[in-house]
Amino acid sequence: MKKSTDKAYQQRAFSRPAMAAAAATLLALAGCQNMPALDMQMGSQSAKTVATGSAAGSATSGESSALERCDSPLGTVSLIENVNAGWYTILTGEYRLPPTANLLRLLVQQSNCFVVVERGAAGMNAMTRERALMQAGEMRGGSNFGRGQMVASDYGLSPEIVFSNNDAGGLGGAIGGLVGGGRGRAIASLGASLQTKEAAALLTLIDNRSGVQVAASEGSASKTDFAGFGELSGLRGAGNVGGYTRTPQGKLIAAAFMDAFNQMVRSLRSYKAQTVRGQGLGGGGRLGVDGGAAPSQTSAQPASSGRRRK
Repeated sequence: MKKSTDKAYQQRAFSRPAMAAAAATLLALAGCQNMPALDMQMGSQSAKTVATGSAAGSATSGESSALERCDSPLGTVSLIENVNAGWYTILTGEYRLPPTANLLRLLVQQSNCFVVVERGAAGMNAMTRERALMQAGEMRGGSNFGRGQMVASDYGLSPEIVFSNNDAGGLGGAIGGLVGGGRGRAIASLGASLQTKEAAALLTLIDNRSGVQVAASEGSASKTDFAGFGELSGLRGAGNVGGYTRTPQGKLIAAAFMDAFNQMVRSLRSYKAQTVRGQGLGGGGRLGVDGGAAPSQTSAQPASSGRRRK
């Protein structure tokens, strides 16, 4: 009985050093693959910031130093979010996160590149309700709710998200097989919980008057997850490096959208409108078909005045 107890004690004594060695091995491997553990990566591997702070008018506080800014707004913009898209279902259902419009409002206003105007269903309903109360005579005198006061939305900004999980557990299992023994099993066990979470965000800017797409951009962010690492090494509580399992997925999405927005702002700084030779945009285009003239080579007849000369 004593011999069995001593053997169990030796196994427990060996487990912690083995787990620590396994952890060090995987951390080194992650470094070799240019995936810094626990670092949020926005675009480049060295980026570690997410959307934060506040905005009021053109004033901001606590904004990320990585966010691109404009000297003056380029126009007004409203957020167009497709609530029927698959990514929106994942965002609000699986991750239980609020609409991306809330995040983009903050980024856009902090950047001072556009003035955000309300076009969401809830906001429009609230404004309509106030006007209805005014028309019903329920408002105080001088409330000044009337026609001709709403600001037009020059542009529409449409977001989209692409989610991805890359399981790196196979790497830990392979290394564990090469090492063998207790340490090999520890590495394989730890590697099974190693994942890289990735998110890509797409932004599209539309001119509301013409319907022409003005700009489009893509951004990305990734984060390495060592879920369960703290438990295996006996490091519970504060400092647990498996913190991604308790970190809102929204931080990853915020970084991806900031990256996408930054890319768009950089392009808009050197914006040059696309032109179509001939009749311009919507005039028929320059691609003809067999047996007919290209639409841009034709012209519409002026409308008749409705009166005929005798």
